[in-house]
Amino acid sequence: MIYIAFSSYYHHPLPEGHKFPMDKYIKIPEQLLKEGTYTKRNFFEPKLTGDDFISLVHSNKYIAKLKHNNITKQEERRLGFPLSPELIKREALICSGNSQAALLAMENGVSFNAAGGTHHAHCDFGEGYCMFNDIAVASQYLLNNREVNQILVIDLDVHQGNGTANIFSNESRVFTFSMHSETSFPLRKAKSDLDIALAPLTDDNEYLSLLGDQLPKLIENVKPDFIFYQCGVDILTNDQLGHLNVTKKGCAERDRIVLESAHKYGIPLTASMGGGYARDIDEIVDAHCNTYRIAKEIFG
Repeated sequence: MIYIAFSSYYHHPLPEGHKFPMDKYIKIPEQLLKEGTYTKRNFFEPKLTGDDFISLVHSNKYIAKLKHNNITKQEERRLGFPLSPELIKREALICSGNSQAALLAMENGVSFNAAGGTHHAHCDFGEGYCMFNDIAVASQYLLNNREVNQILVIDLDVHQGNGTANIFSNESRVFTFSMHSETSFPLRKAKSDLDIALAPLTDDNEYLSLLGDQLPKLIENVKPDFIFYQCGVDILTNDQLGHLNVTKKGCAERDRIVLESAHKYGIPLTASMGGGYARDIDEIVDAHCNTYRIAKEIFG
Protein backbone atom coordinates (compact mmCIF):
# COMPACT_ATOMS: atom_id res chain seq x y z
CA MET A 1 0.00 0.00 0.00
CA ILE A 2 1.29 3.45 -0.94
CA TYR A 3 0.20 6.08 1.57
CA ILE A 4 -0.18 9.79 0.82
CA ALA A 5 -0.38 12.48 3.51
CA PHE A 6 -3.07 14.99 2.59
CA SER A 7 -4.98 17.65 4.52
CA SER A 8 -7.54 20.18 3.34
CA TYR A 9 -5.27 22.70 5.11
CA TYR A 10 -2.67 22.10 2.39
CA HIS A 11 -4.95 24.19 0.17
CA HIS A 12 -4.80 27.25 2.40
CA PRO A 13 -6.20 30.23 0.45
CA LEU A 14 -3.91 33.18 -0.19
CA PRO A 15 -4.84 36.77 -1.09
CA GLU A 16 -6.05 37.27 -4.65
CA GLY A 17 -3.18 37.87 -7.05
CA HIS A 18 -0.62 35.87 -5.06
CA LYS A 19 1.39 33.85 -7.58
CA PHE A 20 2.05 30.76 -5.47
CA PRO A 21 -0.09 27.95 -7.01
CA MET A 22 -1.94 26.66 -3.94
CA ASP A 23 -4.61 25.05 -6.11
CA LYS A 24 -2.24 22.25 -7.05
CA TYR A 25 -2.42 20.80 -3.54
CA ILE A 26 -6.07 19.88 -3.96
CA LYS A 27 -5.97 19.21 -7.70
CA ILE A 28 -3.26 16.54 -7.43
CA PRO A 29 -5.32 14.23 -5.16
CA GLU A 30 -8.45 14.95 -7.20
CA GLN A 31 -6.71 13.90 -10.42
CA LEU A 32 -5.20 10.75 -8.93
CA LEU A 33 -8.60 9.70 -7.60
CA LYS A 34 -10.41 10.62 -10.81
CA GLU A 35 -8.12 8.54 -13.02
CA GLY A 36 -8.14 5.62 -10.57
CA THR A 37 -4.39 5.56 -9.93
CA TYR A 38 -5.14 5.72 -6.21
CA THR A 39 -8.25 5.36 -4.03
CA LYS A 40 -9.32 7.11 -0.85
CA ARG A 41 -7.70 4.26 1.11
CA ASN A 42 -4.30 5.54 0.02
CA PHE A 43 -4.78 8.96 1.64
CA PHE A 44 -4.39 9.75 5.32
CA GLU A 45 -4.93 12.92 7.33
CA PRO A 46 -1.81 14.10 9.19
CA LYS A 47 -2.19 14.73 12.91
CA LEU A 48 -0.60 17.69 14.66
CA THR A 49 1.86 16.74 17.38
CA GLY A 50 2.54 20.14 18.95
CA ASP A 51 5.42 22.61 19.01
CA ASP A 52 7.81 20.01 20.43
CA PHE A 53 7.68 18.28 17.06
CA ILE A 54 8.63 21.40 15.08
CA SER A 55 11.29 22.30 17.63
CA LEU A 56 13.24 19.18 16.71
CA VAL A 57 14.72 21.48 14.06
CA HIS A 58 13.41 25.01 14.55
CA SER A 59 14.33 27.31 17.44
CA ASN A 60 11.77 28.00 20.15
CA LYS A 61 12.36 31.71 19.63
CA TYR A 62 11.41 31.45 15.95
CA ILE A 63 8.32 29.35 16.72
CA ALA A 64 7.19 31.85 19.36
CA LYS A 65 7.68 34.81 16.99
CA LEU A 66 5.39 33.16 14.47
CA LYS A 67 2.79 32.09 17.00
CA HIS A 68 2.58 35.59 18.51
CA ASN A 69 2.82 37.32 15.11
CA ASN A 70 6.00 39.14 16.10
CA ILE A 71 7.76 38.92 12.76
CA THR A 72 8.64 42.10 10.93
CA LYS A 73 7.33 43.10 7.50
CA GLN A 74 10.77 42.34 6.12
CA GLU A 75 10.66 38.83 7.62
CA GLU A 76 7.17 38.32 6.21
CA ARG A 77 8.35 39.40 2.74
CA ARG A 78 11.26 36.99 3.02
CA LEU A 79 8.84 34.22 3.93
CA GLY A 80 6.72 35.07 0.89
CA PHE A 81 3.34 34.50 2.55
CA PRO A 82 1.16 36.80 4.66
CA LEU A 83 1.32 35.31 8.16
CA SER A 84 -1.85 33.88 9.73
CA PRO A 85 -2.73 31.20 12.33
CA GLU A 86 -4.15 29.08 9.49
CA LEU A 87 -0.87 29.25 7.58
CA ILE A 88 1.11 28.24 10.68
CA LYS A 89 -1.20 25.26 11.15
CA ARG A 90 -0.79 24.34 7.49
CA GLU A 91 3.01 24.38 7.72
CA ALA A 92 3.00 22.37 10.94
CA LEU A 93 0.68 19.80 9.36
CA ILE A 94 3.05 19.46 6.42
CA CYS A 95 5.88 18.60 8.82
CA SER A 96 3.70 16.12 10.70
CA GLY A 97 2.54 14.63 7.41
CA ASN A 98 6.10 14.07 6.25
CA SER A 99 7.15 12.37 9.47
CA GLN A 100 4.07 10.17 9.60
CA ALA A 101 4.50 9.32 5.91
CA ALA A 102 8.13 8.35 6.59
CA LEU A 103 7.06 5.77 9.17
CA LEU A 104 4.63 4.33 6.63
CA ALA A 105 7.36 4.22 3.99
CA MET A 106 9.46 2.10 6.31
CA GLU A 107 6.64 -0.44 6.34
CA ASN A 108 5.66 -0.20 2.68
CA GLY A 109 8.70 1.00 0.74
CA VAL A 110 7.42 4.37 -0.45
CA SER A 111 5.07 7.15 0.65
CA PHE A 112 4.15 10.68 -0.32
CA ASN A 113 3.38 14.01 1.24
CA ALA A 114 0.95 15.81 -1.07
CA ALA A 115 2.64 19.09 -0.11
CA GLY A 116 6.00 19.81 1.49
CA GLY A 117 9.51 20.06 0.17
CA THR A 118 9.89 23.29 2.16
CA HIS A 119 13.66 23.23 1.81
CA HIS A 120 14.35 26.98 2.18
CA ALA A 121 13.25 27.08 5.83
CA HIS A 122 16.22 27.46 8.20
CA CYS A 123 16.46 26.82 11.92
CA ASP A 124 15.40 30.33 12.89
CA PHE A 125 13.83 31.94 9.82
CA GLY A 126 11.73 31.11 6.81
CA GLU A 127 12.08 32.20 3.21
CA GLY A 128 10.95 31.38 -0.30
CA TYR A 129 7.45 30.14 0.66
CA CYS A 130 8.94 27.88 3.34
CA MET A 131 8.10 28.41 7.02
CA PHE A 132 9.10 25.05 8.53
CA ASN A 133 11.40 22.51 6.90
CA ASP A 134 9.37 19.30 6.60
CA ILE A 135 12.24 17.17 5.30
CA ALA A 136 14.55 18.33 8.10
CA VAL A 137 11.91 17.81 10.79
CA ALA A 138 11.08 14.31 9.53
CA SER A 139 14.77 13.43 9.23
CA GLN A 140 15.46 14.51 12.80
CA TYR A 141 12.38 12.65 14.01
CA LEU A 142 13.61 9.40 12.47
CA LEU A 143 17.11 9.89 13.85
CA ASN A 144 15.88 10.75 17.34
CA ASN A 145 13.64 7.71 17.47
CA ARG A 146 16.42 5.43 16.21
CA GLU A 147 14.33 4.37 13.26
CA VAL A 148 17.26 4.94 10.87
CA ASN A 149 21.01 5.48 11.02
CA GLN A 150 21.76 7.24 7.72
CA ILE A 151 19.52 9.48 5.62
CA LEU A 152 20.02 10.66 2.06
CA VAL A 153 18.17 13.80 0.98
CA ILE A 154 17.74 13.89 -2.79
CA ASP A 155 16.65 17.42 -3.63
CA LEU A 156 15.85 17.84 -7.33
CA ASP A 157 13.83 21.03 -7.12
CA VAL A 158 15.13 23.73 -9.48
CA HIS A 159 16.11 25.76 -6.40
CA GLN A 160 18.88 24.69 -4.07
CA GLY A 161 17.78 23.20 -0.76
CA ASN A 162 19.73 25.79 1.21
CA GLY A 163 17.77 25.49 4.43
CA THR A 164 18.14 21.72 4.62
CA ALA A 165 21.84 21.99 3.80
CA ASN A 166 22.45 24.53 6.58
CA ILE A 167 20.40 22.67 9.17
CA PHE A 168 22.40 19.48 8.65
CA SER A 169 25.78 21.04 7.91
CA ASN A 170 27.26 19.38 11.02
CA GLU A 171 25.16 16.21 11.00
CA SER A 172 26.97 13.29 9.37
CA ARG A 173 23.88 11.08 9.56
CA VAL A 174 22.09 13.21 6.97
CA PHE A 175 23.70 13.54 3.54
CA THR A 176 22.24 16.41 1.52
CA PHE A 177 22.34 16.22 -2.28
CA SER A 178 20.96 19.12 -4.32
CA MET A 179 20.90 19.33 -8.12
CA HIS A 180 19.59 22.76 -9.07
CA SER A 181 19.79 25.73 -11.40
CA GLU A 182 22.89 27.80 -10.70
CA THR A 183 21.08 31.04 -11.57
CA SER A 184 17.82 30.50 -9.66
CA PHE A 185 16.92 31.43 -6.07
CA PRO A 186 18.64 31.57 -3.64
CA LEU A 187 21.21 33.99 -4.98
CA ARG A 188 23.70 32.93 -2.29
CA LYS A 189 23.82 29.16 -2.22
CA ALA A 190 24.51 27.13 0.90
CA LYS A 191 26.89 24.17 0.91
CA SER A 192 25.20 20.80 0.61
CA ASP A 193 27.20 17.61 1.03
CA LEU A 194 26.94 17.38 -2.76
CA ASP A 195 25.79 20.21 -5.01
CA ILE A 196 25.41 19.99 -8.77
CA ALA A 197 24.72 23.46 -10.15
CA LEU A 198 23.18 23.35 -13.62
CA ALA A 199 23.71 25.96 -16.32
CA PRO A 200 20.67 27.78 -17.76
CA LEU A 201 18.69 25.77 -20.32
CA THR A 202 20.13 22.42 -19.26
CA ASP A 203 18.06 19.91 -21.25
CA ASP A 204 16.77 16.36 -20.72
CA ASN A 205 19.86 14.60 -22.00
CA GLU A 206 22.34 16.45 -19.82
CA TYR A 207 20.08 16.44 -16.76
CA LEU A 208 19.29 12.74 -16.88
CA SER A 209 22.87 11.81 -17.69
CA LEU A 210 24.18 13.66 -14.64
CA LEU A 211 21.55 12.20 -12.34
CA GLY A 212 21.93 8.69 -13.72
CA ASP A 213 25.68 8.87 -13.19
CA GLN A 214 25.67 10.38 -9.70
CA LEU A 215 22.81 8.61 -7.94
CA PRO A 216 24.19 5.04 -7.93
CA LYS A 217 27.54 6.35 -6.67
CA LEU A 218 25.79 8.29 -3.91
CA ILE A 219 23.80 5.30 -2.75
CA GLU A 220 26.87 3.07 -2.74
CA ASN A 221 28.98 5.63 -0.85
CA VAL A 222 26.42 7.03 1.59
CA LYS A 223 24.69 3.70 2.24
CA PRO A 224 21.41 5.31 3.35
CA ASP A 225 18.68 3.37 5.06
CA PHE A 226 16.15 6.11 4.24
CA ILE A 227 15.67 8.61 1.40
CA PHE A 228 13.74 11.87 1.45
CA TYR A 229 13.03 12.98 -2.12
CA GLN A 230 12.18 16.59 -2.95
CA CYS A 231 10.63 16.25 -6.40
CA GLY A 232 9.75 19.79 -7.45
CA VAL A 233 8.58 20.11 -11.06
CA ASP A 234 9.95 23.64 -11.46
CA ILE A 235 12.74 22.13 -13.58
CA LEU A 236 10.26 22.22 -16.49
CA THR A 237 11.05 24.43 -19.46
CA ASN A 238 7.93 26.56 -19.04
CA ASP A 239 8.37 27.26 -15.34
CA GLN A 240 8.24 30.94 -14.41
CA LEU A 241 10.88 30.70 -11.66
CA GLY A 242 13.21 28.06 -13.08
CA HIS A 243 15.87 28.46 -15.75
CA LEU A 244 16.17 24.91 -17.08
CA ASN A 245 14.87 23.26 -20.26
CA VAL A 246 13.59 19.90 -19.05
CA THR A 247 10.47 18.48 -20.70
CA LYS A 248 7.61 16.83 -18.85
CA LYS A 249 8.83 13.49 -20.21
CA GLY A 250 12.32 14.24 -18.90
CA CYS A 251 10.91 15.19 -15.51
CA ALA A 252 9.03 11.88 -15.35
CA GLU A 253 12.21 10.01 -16.26
CA ARG A 254 13.98 11.82 -13.43
CA ASP A 255 11.37 10.46 -11.03
CA ARG A 256 11.73 6.98 -12.48
CA ILE A 257 15.50 7.02 -11.92
CA VAL A 258 15.09 7.98 -8.25
CA LEU A 259 12.17 5.68 -7.49
CA GLU A 260 13.66 2.69 -9.29
CA SER A 261 16.94 3.21 -7.44
CA ALA A 262 15.18 3.22 -4.06
CA HIS A 263 13.25 0.08 -5.02
CA LYS A 264 16.34 -1.70 -6.38
CA TYR A 265 18.36 -1.09 -3.23
CA GLY A 266 15.43 -1.65 -0.87
CA ILE A 267 15.64 1.83 0.65
CA PRO A 268 12.38 3.32 1.99
CA LEU A 269 11.56 6.69 0.38
CA THR A 270 9.21 9.55 1.16
CA ALA A 271 8.59 12.13 -1.55
CA SER A 272 7.54 15.76 -1.00
CA MET A 273 6.11 17.78 -3.87
CA GLY A 274 8.30 20.88 -3.88
CA GLY A 275 7.89 23.68 -6.40
CA GLY A 276 6.12 24.13 -9.71
CA TYR A 277 5.28 27.55 -11.15
CA ALA A 278 4.20 27.09 -14.75
CA ARG A 279 1.40 29.43 -15.83
CA ASP A 280 -0.79 26.45 -16.74
CA ILE A 281 -1.87 24.86 -13.45
CA ASP A 282 -2.91 21.69 -15.29
CA GLU A 283 0.67 21.25 -16.54
CA ILE A 284 1.97 21.51 -12.97
CA VAL A 285 -0.59 19.01 -11.69
CA ASP A 286 0.07 16.50 -14.48
CA ALA A 287 3.83 16.67 -13.94
CA HIS A 288 3.37 16.07 -10.20
CA CYS A 289 0.91 13.25 -10.84
CA ASN A 290 3.50 11.51 -12.99
CA THR A 291 5.59 10.98 -9.86
CA TYR A 292 2.69 9.16 -8.19
CA ARG A 293 1.92 7.17 -11.34
CA ILE A 294 5.49 5.97 -11.67
CA ALA A 295 5.62 5.01 -7.98
CA LYS A 296 2.48 2.91 -8.49
CA GLU A 297 4.13 1.13 -11.44
CA ILE A 298 7.30 0.36 -9.49
CA PHE A 299 6.01 -0.36 -5.98
CA GLY A 300 2.53 -1.63 -6.89
